[in-house]
Amino acid sequence: MPRIAYVNGRYLPHKDASVHIEDRGYQFADGVYEVCEVRHGVIVDLTRHLDRLDRSLSELRIHHPMSRAALTHVIREVLRRNRVRNGLFYLQVTRGVARRDHVFPGPDVKPSLVITAKSTDPKVIALKNANGIKAITLADNRWSRVDIKSVGLLPNAMARQQAKETGAQEAIYVDSEGMVTEGAATNVWIVDAAGRLVTRPAEQGILRGITRTTLIDVSRHLGMEIEERRFSRDEMLKAREVFITAATSICFPVVEIDGVVIGNGHPGTVADKIRSTFFDIAEKTAI
Repeated sequence: MPRIAYVNGRYLPHKDASVHIEDRGYQFADGVYEVCEVRHGVIVDLTRHLDRLDRSLSELRIHHPMSRAALTHVIREVLRRNRVRNGLFYLQVTRGVARRDHVFPGPDVKPSLVITAKSTDPKVIALKNANGIKAITLADNRWSRVDIKSVGLLPNAMARQQAKETGAQEAIYVDSEGMVTEGAATNVWIVDAAGRLVTRPAEQGILRGITRTTLIDVSRHLGMEIEERRFSRDEMLKAREVFITAATSICFPVVEIDGVVIGNGHPGTVADKIRSTFFDIAEKTAI
């Protein structure tokens, strides 16, 4: 079955979906996005994703393309037309199409909205959870407003490519003080020497991940001790466990970083316990 995309009011075959060459997302990365997981026929944490979309649009002063009710309807329709039961949808809003100029266009320019969806193989994720993944660390060279989920992801793409070329699956950013910020496409967690679950505060230097937020709820439900504080690369390398979180991976254990084995080199029990409880706590919205 051919994939279907939504582009500015039209449902189109994926191969025919396009936007104008002067769309500001293409010219200036002037837009935002969200990626949301679909699991067993339900959308995971949709409300929190749409809340973050609203915030990102507000921070960049981009008008919302439609009401939340209408947007939710379109998301569901894209998922239905693509018959996605396990997978994700990608949603992107840009400032719209206008003659190339650095300053914002006038209020008559409408935002562009693109939504795509695809199925994924749960077995691939299960294998990564069972074996763990490898990561590298890199100096954080991104702009300071990483709290906005902007489509300007070139540094992240370069970091992921560097990770791939070294046989790793993620790149973890480290700031000028040697403190871990986040992964190229994930939030980073450790289980410290005292057995506490630790992640960097989301007020500065990282994106407030939706999976990260729900995972905090899960951990508190399980009675785990959590600290939101900064931690260094050195502390991370000595941690009992390291794992990364994102909407499409939930909770991947990291068993090696920069060639250093983490813990005993196998996925840890804390990550496994959190992952097994995650979907009991996360919001589930029917398609």
